[in-house]
Amino acid sequence: MTYHLAGDSTVAPGKPAELPLTGWGDFLAAHVEASVRNLAFGGATTESFLQERWDDLMSQVRAGDTVIIQFGHNDQKQPELLASRGGYTDRLRRMVGDVRGAGAAAVLCTSCERRWFDGAHVTPTHGDYPNAVRDLAQELDAPLIDLNVFTTWLYEDLGDEESRGLLTHCGPGEHPQWPDGVADDTHFHVRGAEKIAAFVARSLRAIERRDGDGPARGGELVH
Repeated sequence: MTYHLAGDSTVAPGKPAELPLTGWGDFLAAHVEASVRNLAFGGATTESFLQERWDDLMSQVRAGDTVIIQFGHNDQKQPELLASRGGYTDRLRRMVGDVRGAGAAAVLCTSCERRWFDGAHVTPTHGDYPNAVRDLAQELDAPLIDLNVFTTWLYEDLGDEESRGLLTHCGPGEHPQWPDGVADDTHFHVRGAEKIAAFVARSLRAIERRDGDGPARGGELVH
């Protein structure tokens, strides 16, 4: 069995020149007893992934595999084409259908939240997109890992100062890629990526236990 990952930069492998900035996908293999194939890439939307990577991903999907799908960060920047209740969910629906047609399981994920604090609380930044994924999971009777809820809780539980270490922050001169420093509250530091990957792995185990031989059904939220 293989886990195949479809997603954006918050899932994608880190570029060597940008490390420790990285997505959670490359750390999943350390927490699961199966191979992981990570095709996520920076800037990806549901549309660009279908155009550029989907055929490649599906070419190696076999019956019994699981495809984990997480988009939204970049889709929300193209509301005319990829509206939360329009092009975005239409494309997610197609992905789930293709995966099921190959005899594999599709797991939907909401977007990881941005670490934008207002006082003690994180400001939601994805509008209707997380709710659209939750509703689609219910509609399609598909399992859902609610990373939007989990990351919001994680940041707030740690607080503004401590949670900063999960994202890519560095001072001037600390990294050749960002000579003037960087304060990136979207993209994970290795520390954060590892925590998200561990949570995804625990969620996958919970989903698989619920259904015995395969993923849970009914759009169940795992968080």
